[in-house]
Amino acid sequence: MKDPYEVLGVAKTATPEEVRKAYRQLAKKLHPDLNPGDKHSEERFKEVASANDLLSDPEKRRRFDAGEINASGAETAPPQGRYYREYAGGAGNPYESAGGYADYAEADDLFADLLRRSREQARRAPGADLHYELHVPFLDAVNGATKTITLPQGGTLDVDIPSGVEDGQVMRLRGKGAPAPGEGPPGDALVQVVVEPHRYFTREGDDIHVELPITIKEAALGGEVRAPTTTGGVMLKIPRRSNTGDTLRLKGKGVKTRKGAGDEFVRLKVVMPKEADAELDSFLAGWTPPASYDPRKEM
Repeated sequence: MKDPYEVLGVAKTATPEEVRKAYRQLAKKLHPDLNPGDKHSEERFKEVASANDLLSDPEKRRRFDAGEINASGAETAPPQGRYYREYAGGAGNPYESAGGYADYAEADDLFADLLRRSREQARRAPGADLHYELHVPFLDAVNGATKTITLPQGGTLDVDIPSGVEDGQVMRLRGKGAPAPGEGPPGDALVQVVVEPHRYFTREGDDIHVELPITIKEAALGGEVRAPTTTGGVMLKIPRRSNTGDTLRLKGKGVKTRKGAGDEFVRLKVVMPKEADAELDSFLAGWTPPASYDPRKEM
């Protein structure tokens, strides 16, 4: 197994945020859906997912750095004990039952103790973690929702999407992975969220951005118009003499997380009528701007 730090391209001192960022960048580049039929990308994606699984878990990362487990998550053992561990794991060997250790137990042999611990660890080992990708609509990612994953082996898995979940975020569902081969607990389900883009809204951190078209009259004279937010429309006051590019803030109308709520920023866009308007044309033809009015004077 390759070193997980090398797989993700991060230093051993990398912060959890740096590990997550490196994983997201590689996962988006190597995902099988973006590289159909590319076996190399598929294998690299599996390596990246496995490395992220180890380094994103503080306890697994600590044990790996301490040399207690290898890159695959398996327990490490002294080199001289390898033969005994593998031999004891095979069917039909004399140490398959507790009676096979009697001769070692009397002598308090080091290898007998190693074999006992190895078999106990194997018996209690958890099942494998299973990886899934879940596409979530933009508004569901912002407001939270419950989605259902159809499992490859049949059946379904309900996933509670918390409000404010981010694109590329991996959610761990305890005990929803593969069953253990022995008496250990089942593995976990690791669900990577892919947030689908929205037609109007974009997200920057916990803030929401949207462009709002307004008429010439609303821009010139001001007024109240209905503006969309991720939870429904609200009335927004347009200042007099507004211009395209002017941005208004709706406090607390952004993404709500445990840290609080972001804001929504509404960027105004003055839109001319698409069809001819004789009254507007006549007014503008007779309007003489004051000498002080020059929108291009700073150019």
